[in-house]
Amino acid sequence: MRAVTQTSPGGPETLVVTELPDLRPGAGEVLVQVAATAVNRADLLQRQGFYPPPPGASEVIGLECSGTIAAVGEGVTGWAEGDRVCALLAGGGYAEQVVVPAGQVMPVPDGVDLVTAAALPEVACTVWSNVFMVAGLRPEEAFLVHGGAGGIGTFAIQLAAASGARVFATAGSVDKLERCRELGAERAISYRDEDFVEVLREATDGRGADVVLDNMGAKYLGRNVEVLADEGRLVIIGMQGGSKGELDIGRLLSKRGAVIATALRSRPLDGKARICASVVEHVWPLVADGSVTPVVSAVLPLAEAGDAHRLIESGDNVGKVLLTP
Repeated sequence: MRAVTQTSPGGPETLVVTELPDLRPGAGEVLVQVAATAVNRADLLQRQGFYPPPPGASEVIGLECSGTIAAVGEGVTGWAEGDRVCALLAGGGYAEQVVVPAGQVMPVPDGVDLVTAAALPEVACTVWSNVFMVAGLRPEEAFLVHGGAGGIGTFAIQLAAASGARVFATAGSVDKLERCRELGAERAISYRDEDFVEVLREATDGRGADVVLDNMGAKYLGRNVEVLADEGRLVIIGMQGGSKGELDIGRLLSKRGAVIATALRSRPLDGKARICASVVEHVWPLVADGSVTPVVSAVLPLAEAGDAHRLIESGDNVGKVLLTP
């Protein structure tokens, strides 16, 4: 099979397509013939040598895919050769084939084509598990997502709006702010020109945000705590703004707030399987009826993985960037 590999960590130019041995599923696994994969910011970190795969996972980059089941391993039930699926991966997506634990395989939602389905697993599982399963966002609550025009952000805006929450999102350009509003944000906030704390307080009569989904980490920690409503929940899923920040515990105590940091890739298999099952039950119907749609910025061939990484690094994309073998 063809796959994207690299001989050493480095820039996008280190990503090259090579031939690797064909794969076979083990017990409890399925083999997927990949139709498409998607580029995530975690992929950029892995390429640079900062985010190695978990023990036992493929060294090939790629955290999600869509495709057709080519073979099923011993003990697998509910799946058969020829099934159209998308899957959450610990690695291996930038390839023509990938082996996936059966619990991380999901059917392609009705109305979504097979290539576009590759844009769904990582964002759907991340947003649903963090915003709803962990933070417990409820209708009428105020939800703030940073990076509203990215893959996670575009999905989070739609899913939160579909749940009946009041949605606020930060972004950095006029076009991206407008896209956030089109997707369902009540208010799109320019992180270059506006203070999201002031905007949320004004919009909520001083209450603030009940749930914040943050990909920045240290850079926004203090302001995120400041914007929290009483009993608000801050969920940190990234460190684009650094990994070490100062937490005002007194301020957090006064709000009876919570700061939660989570990761999806390193979860045990049974935990990922529970998230995938919950996504299929609760999120896929919203995708099928058009309430939530995958947002795709570009589709490139696998051989142009380096260019896909450059596009993500530039910040010019809105939504996901896909690669097709």
